[in-house]
Amino acid sequence: MAKKRTAQPSSGAVTVDRAEIKAEWKVENVVATVSVTLGQGEKIDLNQIARKYPDCEYNPERFPGLVMRVVDPKATILIFSTGKMVVTGMREAAEAEAVVNNVVEKLKQVKIDIKNEPAITIQNIVASGDLHVSIDLNEASVIMENAMYEPEVFPGLIYRMQEPKTVFLIFSTGRIVCTGAKTKEIVGEAVEKLVDQVKELGLTLVKGENDSGDDDDFI
Repeated sequence: MAKKRTAQPSSGAVTVDRAEIKAEWKVENVVATVSVTLGQGEKIDLNQIARKYPDCEYNPERFPGLVMRVVDPKATILIFSTGKMVVTGMREAAEAEAVVNNVVEKLKQVKIDIKNEPAITIQNIVASGDLHVSIDLNEASVIMENAMYEPEVFPGLIYRMQEPKTVFLIFSTGRIVCTGAKTKEIVGEAVEKLVDQVKELGLTLVKGENDSGDDDDFI
């Protein structure tokens, strides 16, 4: 009988007794998009922001957005002249509001007229984890639906889980990366379902039997 999973704010664990699979995971990155409304016909002067704040990078010949880094909470923000932003590097979705408020305050200090409260949308949560068992990727690629494995191209198996809708990178060592979730609860649900599938399909190997260690550069 499966034990109940206990999820922490940015990490989780699930234990399945019969298969001795103990999966652990943690959130590595939260990506959010932000939109603010400017005055009619106005655009953000990215050159002005770059001159004002030393923690910004702006090279329009290479990329149309300005890169701003915030220390607390730690995050990187891409700012576009239209008022659109992309926030990356957060470890908690709850940090998004503080990060965006920090950025908006800096914009107001250079006289940028922002007409509304920023609209923040969490787009993706990236988590890494370990099943603590070796996985037979060749077998998994044959019997798992929506799985692709081309070891000569990439050492991990790509598994597109349909419900909850997420994408896993699965390595022979048992290491995993989960993307596509919009909440940490969905990450936990997806990892729990993956553990059940690995157990039911008999995809585990004796630890080290198929462990090439090739995943270290990808997680």
